[in-house]
Amino acid sequence: MTVAAEEPSHQKPLTDNDIIRLAQYHHCQTSLSLPPYLLSPTSHDPLLAYLKSRSSLPSPSKPVSEYAIALLSLISLSPTTPSLSSLLASLLIAYTQIFPKIPSDSDSLKTIQLFGTLLRYLHVKEIKSVVDSILIGVSRVISVDDAQLFDLLPVCFDLLRREAKASEIDYVNSVIDRVLTCEWEKGFVTKMVSLAKELTFVDKGRKSELLEKVFLGVKCIDLQDLPSLVYQLLVLASKGFCKREVIGGVVCFFGSKAESRVASVLRQIEGTVLLHVNFAVKQDPSLGQEVVALVKSDLRAFNHFTVAVLFSVARVRKFGENSLGILRTALLSAYNDYRLSKDCKWLPDELKEESLLHAKLVEKSLLRAVSECKYGREHVFPSVIQFGFMLLESVEEGRSNESGGFSGVLGIEKLSIQILGTLFEVHDMTRNEIIEQCKFRILSLKCAKSKPILRLLGYLVQRYSLIMLDYVHHLKELLDYFTFMEGNISCFLVSAIIPLIKFSRDLQDYTILVIRKAMFRREDTVRVSATKVIIELILAEKQAKKDSSFTLQDSSSQASSSQHTEVSCTVRGNLFTELNGLLQRCLYQQAKVKEVVYDGLVKLVLIDPSSGAHVLDFLMPHFLHFFRQDTDFQLGITSCIKVEGGKFIIEEPLDRLLFCISWILLLQPHNNSDRPSDATWPCFGFALTQENELAGRNVSHEVYSSTLLKVRKFLLGKKLGDIVGLSQDTVSASLEEDKRTSYCLIILGNVQVLLNYIITDLEKQPEGKKGEIEKDIVDLVDLYESLEKEAGKSKQSNIGKRVRFSSRSKSDDTGVGFVSINEEREHVPFLSTSSIYQLFLIAFKLHSSKSACNLSGSQDHSQSSSAKTEKSISGVLSFTLHVCVGHIRSSLCMKEENPLKPLVYGDMIVLGPPLMKVVYLLKPGPLVVTGQTNKENKGRKVAEGRKQCLHLALLSLKELLSIYSSGSGWTGLLEDLLAVPASDDAILEECSEASKIEDPLVKNIEIFMEKVMKPMITDLIAQNSNDVEILCDIVLMLGSTLPDKFKQRHGSWAHEIFRSCETSNTTVAKSILKLAISFTASPGDLCIAVEVAKELQNVIGLDKSDTSQVSESYMIVNQSTSASITSCILQLVDSAIGDMDWGTKKLKNLCVASQKNIHLDHDADSSFGLALEEALYAMAESTVRILSSFVLMNLKDSQAAQFLRLAVKFYKQLAQIVKQRIAPKGCKQTLPSLKFQKLVELTCKSLTVPLYPFLAEMQKEQQESVSSNTKGIINKIKQENKCIPDLIFQIEDYERYLIQLSKVTKLNLLRHAKRSTARDFKIIEDAEAPAGGEDGGNQEETETQNNNVGGNEDGLGEESEDDPEQASRDLHSDKAIAAEENDDEEEEEEKEEEDDEEEGSGLSRPKKIAKKSLVVEDSDEDSVTF
Repeated sequence: MTVAAEEPSHQKPLTDNDIIRLAQYHHCQTSLSLPPYLLSPTSHDPLLAYLKSRSSLPSPSKPVSEYAIALLSLISLSPTTPSLSSLLASLLIAYTQIFPKIPSDSDSLKTIQLFGTLLRYLHVKEIKSVVDSILIGVSRVISVDDAQLFDLLPVCFDLLRREAKASEIDYVNSVIDRVLTCEWEKGFVTKMVSLAKELTFVDKGRKSELLEKVFLGVKCIDLQDLPSLVYQLLVLASKGFCKREVIGGVVCFFGSKAESRVASVLRQIEGTVLLHVNFAVKQDPSLGQEVVALVKSDLRAFNHFTVAVLFSVARVRKFGENSLGILRTALLSAYNDYRLSKDCKWLPDELKEESLLHAKLVEKSLLRAVSECKYGREHVFPSVIQFGFMLLESVEEGRSNESGGFSGVLGIEKLSIQILGTLFEVHDMTRNEIIEQCKFRILSLKCAKSKPILRLLGYLVQRYSLIMLDYVHHLKELLDYFTFMEGNISCFLVSAIIPLIKFSRDLQDYTILVIRKAMFRREDTVRVSATKVIIELILAEKQAKKDSSFTLQDSSSQASSSQHTEVSCTVRGNLFTELNGLLQRCLYQQAKVKEVVYDGLVKLVLIDPSSGAHVLDFLMPHFLHFFRQDTDFQLGITSCIKVEGGKFIIEEPLDRLLFCISWILLLQPHNNSDRPSDATWPCFGFALTQENELAGRNVSHEVYSSTLLKVRKFLLGKKLGDIVGLSQDTVSASLEEDKRTSYCLIILGNVQVLLNYIITDLEKQPEGKKGEIEKDIVDLVDLYESLEKEAGKSKQSNIGKRVRFSSRSKSDDTGVGFVSINEEREHVPFLSTSSIYQLFLIAFKLHSSKSACNLSGSQDHSQSSSAKTEKSISGVLSFTLHVCVGHIRSSLCMKEENPLKPLVYGDMIVLGPPLMKVVYLLKPGPLVVTGQTNKENKGRKVAEGRKQCLHLALLSLKELLSIYSSGSGWTGLLEDLLAVPASDDAILEECSEASKIEDPLVKNIEIFMEKVMKPMITDLIAQNSNDVEILCDIVLMLGSTLPDKFKQRHGSWAHEIFRSCETSNTTVAKSILKLAISFTASPGDLCIAVEVAKELQNVIGLDKSDTSQVSESYMIVNQSTSASITSCILQLVDSAIGDMDWGTKKLKNLCVASQKNIHLDHDADSSFGLALEEALYAMAESTVRILSSFVLMNLKDSQAAQFLRLAVKFYKQLAQIVKQRIAPKGCKQTLPSLKFQKLVELTCKSLTVPLYPFLAEMQKEQQESVSSNTKGIINKIKQENKCIPDLIFQIEDYERYLIQLSKVTKLNLLRHAKRSTARDFKIIEDAEAPAGGEDGGNQEETETQNNNVGGNEDGLGEESEDDPEQASRDLHSDKAIAAEENDDEEEEEEKEEEDDEEEGSGLSRPKKIAKKSLVVEDSDEDSVTF
């Protein structure tokens, strides 16, 4: 070195080792100058040759790195020297060429980093050469280390962009394009993610392409590298690099594309990624906003990882409520879409299937995300618990299973219970929190909201009984509030924890203590609830003994040793005996408490037959108080009522007591010594021997049986006064009537109980006695009818009383795994199904004997006996049908778990054939042809009775079919109905077409409809019977399960009936029209409505001189039926507009997702959106055609108001449809489809233009009506005046959006529109205006202006010549609107999401008419709105 320094003129060549030593020397002596050899351009080739030779060594990494670093350190001493700068460029290019030959390790990385510090000394041309050389090796990049050279690219790009020349910037963009077009291996994907944060200058389009390449290549990344890659992506997003695309890509990858990986490892990877997301959101809250916005803007972009991410983000305080709220909205929207789409006829089947699959996907995603929480995701437990209870609070009582139970969809309540149950089963740390939340919500929420929480508690108790033993103290705390809860809630609570009582004696003792206290409360509801709980405790103990379920086999959970100790304890011997004192106290409470006790005792005997005698002994003293066993038998009816609050009330439900006794006697046959005896029963303090006990039971049985026989004989042939005796009390007339009514109600119940007892016991009687017993049955029925009249209850009014039962679904409170006590006392009918069946047989027997008597007996004898028999038949049949309707409907109110249900209701299918036979008997004519000429009034009475019985029979048949329509017995019921012949000698012909159907259910339905329903409907239409409505309801119910081709055929039949039949019965007309529309596939259903609306226009048109009495095409459309048909079609329009509202919102969500490129499956979304859009436009077009006919009708006041409301709703939907066609700022505007243009044209010509004369005519009639100054008319005018301004606003709002769309698409969409007149919301036409005057001129001006929507100034100039002032106002208005549109565009886009939320929640934004003053003017001076 010294020699070289001393002889500068001599350039001695240096070897590679010399270079290394020289660099080391210069590192120590920084003041020395470089040797001349390095400064000479001739040294470049040898120096580069040394580099290449070192790369050929067996282990080239260290030698190459050592030499390159030495040479670079020497160059760095004077990098600005031209020769060294050139050497640097050559060296870097040579290094890129040999880089694939050397290992990529820390030495190579150090070398590249040193290169990066010297790049700024290169010329632009040299930098480009370096970049090109680096890009050549893209295809050779496999691992991340192979891409070390690409660390130089950001520095190169930065140096090139500093030149600020277009050519250099274009070059940088071209290099990025070259990178994006290359094939990326997994190592290059990782490298580009790490480099992307330095490429801030890249435009948004290239950023999106880069991310697309990343997420396409990420599937090849090793699992262990995924968390670090995701973390880099999140860091990249936090720096503003396409945040939503990053979040969407990560969610989509882990939600779907990563499914092929190893499941167990992938779950762990996902857990780590969730922690990364949570940390990133804490550092940058904007990422959390993007996560929420992703799901909010496209609810279809939903998978299990999306749910997990939202759960994780919810742990950040700022996003807790928002994240879970979005999840809840997504779930409810999926359920709502499925619920609306499954019954939507106009929606294609593909879209219905898509809605079903989406609902299942959302459920599956939620359940999977929750089940995977155990794989290292404990931080999301609080979010999952909060979400589960949020869903439970969203359950609407009565609709909890509305979305569930069909096609595999769980429904919101079952889903939330399953979510919380999964956490409860797996995680100890969550159990206490779930129980605490249950306790808090049960005590704080209202009754309807707390019932789902109680069902959750019951589910946990039954499924995880042993685990729940650790939380008995929480349940005790809940029981402390028993007396302060609503009656329903307190019963639900005890019902939920009863399965746990068999494992915990302590809990049972505490529950009994609470109930004892409750029995002494003053509130009636508390005592009723306590009585229900007493019965439930006794029944639970008996059921547990019966099932021997004291083992641990029923529980799916594992118990600790301490739990085994408590479970092994036995429950006390006999709760019925221990709680005897409480039960005795119940017999002195109000009537509701006694009814609960009586029904509960029957359940007890059903569960434990050996307890029957003890129950009879228990009731004996109370029973003898009302049925005294003196010489002269007395029925203690007078002791059953009392005066309270100025009216008589029933204090003792004697009919319920008799009901209890009679069923126990029937269930406990006399002298049945074969039944098991319970040796542990103490008889209320006395120990009996087996002989004494049996004797005692026989005595009590004899007393009860003889008493029932005495009651039966006592009542026969008596009147009310004979039964209750004469009263010495003097009361007012109203109280006396009230007392008589109370007596009658009690006796009526007793009569039904006796009938049930006699009929049930009839089969056991010898044949000789059956005739006498049947006569007593007929006499009791006559007594029942007479007592009804005595009480002032006519048969017609009693129909409402008897058949008016709750139609609440029987599955509302069941199906979640535990038996509940109903919130209301379940109505148990007095007559069982078998008894009603026997009553039908008795009626048929009487009918057969009467017919035989008429044929064989003499005329005098026949005439006398026939009238009596006919009266008996009529009475028995009427009574049986009344009871049958109420019996069938009441079965819906009783739980399947109730022991009384199989006893009282049994298999109600047996009622089908007798009901069908009654229908056949009553339909053709009189029940019996007597051959005598009756008086006219008697004939009318008989005819009315026949109609009433036929109505009840059809109503019963409808209810019976409704109950079995969703069960397995439907096919059997239809077969039984088809087996009933229409007459004794009739045989049902085989339906040739139906015989080819393979599905037995569809086959039976088809035969039943073709051979039974359709002929019956035709016959009843000819008789103008209102029962056609019931038959049509039956046909609709049967046809709902048929394939579409069968529905269409029945719809065509109903349509033909509607065309051809002549009737003035409004019920018939409405029912047949509803049947035809319901069975006709879309769009045929709306086409029928369009045709009928046009015929209505001919019947009730505005021009009365041009109307007809009856339609020529549809004979059923006439002046009499026009009102009901109009109402039916308006209801159809209302339903169609509701469907349009749902479809519009769905379409809007798809448009938003498409415009923002959120959803990755663009093809599927596009086809879905196009199909939905086409269906929506078709339905809107049909709706326009229907409404356009009503505009030309003379509607009644109520129907006119309904029409106006529908028009307001329809124009509001049209405005939303048009608004969606306007592309947001920054998105490409597409031309509206031809169907859309046709819809707009049809609306303007057929609906909007004639709507203004319709409103004017309405207001004219209002002004004429005001002169009468009637209060009712004034109120109607006020109501209509509220609709008219709203309608005008909606029309102008719709046309405002049409103007905007016309301007951006350069299409004249308003060429057929009629310009509205600004006013104080009144339409006042100038009657003195000459024909063809101002109106005609305005119409021409309107057309001219609309033809120049695109800004035709010449047209405006021509208008100015005719009316300068008018044209000036129009021009000013158009400019103002255009300015307003430009000002409002950004505001509308900013508030777009807020509008979506408001629409989704059912709230509409208040209309600011004052702000839109240029659209709707309230001044008489301005005459043009637009």
